[in-house]
Amino acid sequence: MRRVMRVDFTKMHGLGNDFVVLDARTRPLPGISEDMARALADRRTGIGCDQLILLEPSETADFRMRIFNHDGGEVEACGNASRAVALLHGSAAEVETSGGTIRVEPAQRGANVDMGVPRFDWDAIPLAYGMDTGSMPVSWDGLEQPGAVNVGNPHVIFFVEDCDAVALETIGPEIEHDPLFPERVNVNVATIMDRNRIRLRVWERGVGQTRACGTGACATAVHAMRRGLVDREVTVTLPGGDLIIAWDKDDRIRMTGPAAESFSGSFEWDDFA
Repeated sequence: MRRVMRVDFTKMHGLGNDFVVLDARTRPLPGISEDMARALADRRTGIGCDQLILLEPSETADFRMRIFNHDGGEVEACGNASRAVALLHGSAAEVETSGGTIRVEPAQRGANVDMGVPRFDWDAIPLAYGMDTGSMPVSWDGLEQPGAVNVGNPHVIFFVEDCDAVALETIGPEIEHDPLFPERVNVNVATIMDRNRIRLRVWERGVGQTRACGTGACATAVHAMRRGLVDREVTVTLPGGDLIIAWDKDDRIRMTGPAAESFSGSFEWDDFA
């Protein structure tokens, strides 16, 4: 006999970076495979999203957040999803992720997220071999001397004269899958507008181009701050809108920005399992 189990979901987004959120904190769900995550994320035959978010109980925090990219692969962190989850939870919380514990708090029209301490060591990114992550002696088709930062997941950042002129849909997947990055990498192309503003486009590992990437905004801002190009608080403008990123004296990154619920619904588990 076919098992029937209807599962509720909430569709949310942060600056157009969209998520399907499954809340298993009080009602456990069967395990999610890469195939199932990919099927739910499919925009033609599934619910459709950039990332599938699974909330579960945690022994070390208020709850755990697991993140599956559009291709089904599980990843460590997602800044935009963190703000969406803060809105869904409704109060301040410590959230366990594979990239470390973060703190989220709802705010007016969105949320504040303490994203933790950035890591710059080459083996923390990780890279395949040692080099200076502040100015890497590598290049791809005119994109050169990037920086690399791990903010719960790995990012490589290029500063360019006009980030909109970069063929990110072509160069993004090439860099993402380069052997230099054994766990693949998120690719950021950014333009410094002034001491307080950065324009940014991101090719997300396992997703492709998205309207916004919270961890990409954090990584890009911190790399620019590290190089003295901007002040310690900046507005990062992505195709989907603005995020405010601050790198505090305690070395922690704090992100502020909008999030919203789009709609809710339910599906039969076995239709996608």
